[in-house]
Amino acid sequence: MQKRVKFDFEIHFTNGGNIKGEDFRLDIHGDNISDKELADYIISDMRLLMVGKTIISNKVIFEEAHKRKEIEKQKSNGLLIDLSHTIEDGLVTYKGLPAPIVCDYLSREESRKFYEVGTEFQIGKIEMVANTGTYLDCPFHRFENGKDTSEITLEQFVDLEGIVIRIPYNKTLEIRETHLENYEIRNRAVLIQTNWSKHWNTEAYYENHPFLTQKAAEYLRDCGVKLVGIDSHNIDDTRRNSRPAHTTLLGAEILIVEHMNNLHLLPDEDFTFTAAPPKFKGVGTFPVRAFAKTKK
Repeated sequence: MQKRVKFDFEIHFTNGGNIKGEDFRLDIHGDNISDKELADYIISDMRLLMVGKTIISNKVIFEEAHKRKEIEKQKSNGLLIDLSHTIEDGLVTYKGLPAPIVCDYLSREESRKFYEVGTEFQIGKIEMVANTGTYLDCPFHRFENGKDTSEITLEQFVDLEGIVIRIPYNKTLEIRETHLENYEIRNRAVLIQTNWSKHWNTEAYYENHPFLTQKAAEYLRDCGVKLVGIDSHNIDDTRRNSRPAHTTLLGAEILIVEHMNNLHLLPDEDFTFTAAPPKFKGVGTFPVRAFAKTKK
């Protein structure tokens, strides 16, 4: 047996009029569905326009054999997949760099002094280095005259055609150009899944991690990729003082996203990738909310 929902609805239109339905039934994916999700589904399924206030009432979840495909499987606008780690107070991303401090600048309790009864606000205060969590590197991170986060264009990190190349760390830590051959990668965001993210926030994460060799970085550069991401501690071998992958890729204005997560949830292709940093002058690295959108 599968889950279904029975409910009443009332939809008003911004240009006047409304429609109502009673004992409406839908198949659902999972054990529950919010009122907003139900309203959004009805509006999409009926192709309604100029929708204003919506009311869902008398909602009941029950078990019954599905009579049509689940709501989630009918969506044609793809699935959003979060590829970022959560940043929290005390998190160490890179050994030797300070952990972020996340606290209240104005607490809800303190805010009561300034607002009427029942009105409260919180204003957070964050102190951190730019290399925290899942972050994007742009040329200024490596080169004095390189572009900073205020100078890179949206086209360089928004809705990029993506591809995942899967190179498990238990097979090799050294990612060579031969691992990257026979893929369609030109003008794409190339995301390298090593599965190293399983060690996130543990001592094991910081040492002996997967990395790109210089020749691998040069191969990606020469193939004209737009961005390279990796779910590892660093795209370079941190046991050495040189950083050839950073130098090669950023020197060609190919952006880098490190400390990625959830790459195993992505298909090999047929998705777009976005990793948007704030627009800071004089900053070459900053945390991003990296995500993918599948096309199916």
